[in-house]
Amino acid sequence: MLGAMSPTHPLPSPPTVLVLASGRGERFAASGGRVHKLQASLGDKTVLQHTLDAVRASGLPWHLEDVGHPGMGDSIAAAVRATADAQGWLVLPGDLPLIQAATLRQVAQALQQHAVVVPVFQTQGGPRGHPVGFARNCREALLALKGNQGAAPVLRTFGATELIVNDVGTVTDIDTLQDLERASALLAGRQA
Repeated sequence: MLGAMSPTHPLPSPPTVLVLASGRGERFAASGGRVHKLQASLGDKTVLQHTLDAVRASGLPWHLEDVGHPGMGDSIAAAVRATADAQGWLVLPGDLPLIQAATLRQVAQALQQHAVVVPVFQTQGGPRGHPVGFARNCREALLALKGNQGAAPVLRTFGATELIVNDVGTVTDIDTLQDLERASALLAGRQA
């Protein structure tokens, strides 16, 4: 378990943030959403724009995977294939609009010492969130992913070091209209 940390200098070999934007958003539509969840308005931007703004602000290299794929595992594998020379990867679903740039840097920093890093919200054993960081030695396992289970097989193979973070954005994904309303209230509180 790692506590919150912040880098004091640029990373020598930063990982690439993989922003996954390939999902169909079926639960959002079923909850009454009239647009794709990533294009839904949250304040003055779309959900995806908030996520991308945080990624850009982190200063880390990044890749947007927005081609349709059958499942999250397929999306991760495609994104790793597109960034095969990266020194590692932070897997970040595009529907986490409240993620903070500092958290992305914290996970990247922790990844310098660990094969897999998973942020947990506020306390050891707390809710696991994103981005999940994978070191370069996980490359072949990530490339082999397919289907809907995401990177769970890689976590089982390599284990995961939990990194305590105080960023509700790591666990605030948008799957329903109610999630969007909750994120809107959190965003308003952050801006106040």
